[in-house]
Formats: sequence, structure tokens, C-alpha cells
Amino acid sequence: MRKLIVSNLATVDGFFAGPNREIDWFIVDKEFISYSEKMLNSADLLLFGRITYQVMVSYWPTQHAITNDPVVAERMNNLAKIVFSKTLQGVEWNNTKLATQCTIEEIETLKQQPGKDIVVLGSAQIASALTQLGLVDEYRIILNPLILGAGKPLFGGIDGRLPLQLLRSATHKSGNLILYYRPIKSNQEVR
Repeated sequence: MRKLIVSNLATVDGFFAGPNREIDWFIVDKEFISYSEKMLNSADLLLFGRITYQVMVSYWPTQHAITNDPVVAERMNNLAKIVFSKTLQGVEWNNTKLATQCTIEEIETLKQQPGKDIVVLGSAQIASALTQLGLVDEYRIILNPLILGAGKPLFGGIDGRLPLQLLRSATHKSGNLILYYRPIKSNQEVR
């Protein structure tokens, strides 16, 4: 069964974007790019919400992205993608399908198909919905060494607690800390 992974950057105070959706605080250095390359090489399907999709499609197909981040750009541009939106009328990015709903049945069907990991990038509303539905197998939180003070929370609208087990962590020279977690289901033991 394929794993569904949520990979997202966050500030120490739990925001994935500023109040006006600004992401100018992301620390993107060689170590972060290396993490991104490995993560994208282990995946064959990306899931996005509308807003993240629009940010991604405005950058990754550009010559600037292809020149500056050729490996990541190649993966982002060529991997299969699904964007969940009730307002988009169509999608223009290579290998992208539009879906109007993110249902348990649809995600379970995707997870049952042969292939590599399924990764949610950005898209905090989709990540929260999948969390609420109990469909996420692993969280990779890239904690940036910054307190933003205000912004868009990484996980909003979650009912109740979800205990997580730390699988491992990685520290970058920049101060970024990658935390790898798996959710602990009520009938699971911590390993």
C-alpha cells in the first residue's frame, strides 16, 4: 500500500504562511533542496489544494525554476498531480487532474494502487482534511527557526487530539529541523 505523506514547512509558532499567505520566510538552501529531491524521488503523485496549486504552477514550469532548481523542477513538472478545487474550471500544469472533492473512498483507492508515495505539499486545508479523515500515514514538518506571530495555521479545524510518534529528525545548518512523525492510531503501540 502506498503511503500518504504530508510534507510542509512551518514556523516555530505553527504557521505555514503569513497572514497574507506570504512565504518569504522559507529557508531554501542546499540541504533543503536535497531533502526535496529525495522526497520527490520517493513519490509518484502530488496532491494540492487550489491556492498551493496556483503558487506552484506559477513557478515550477518557468525557465527561472528550471535553471535554478533543475532536479526539483523536473520532478514537480513531470510527476502526476491532483488539485482539489471547487472553483477552478481547469488545470494547465503537465500531468495534472482536477478533482472537486477529496473523499475517503478516492484517497483509499489511490493508496491501494501500486506505486510510490503520495505527497501533499503545502495545501494546509487538504492536509487538515486528510488528517481529520485519518488518512495520513506520515507527517514531515520542516520547522523553520522563526516565530512569525500571525498567519495561516498549519493544521486548522482538527477535532480532538492526534498523538504522533517521532520516527526521526534531521537538523540543517540553517536551523531548519525536519521532524518525521507517524500518527498513532488508538489500537497501535508506539515502536
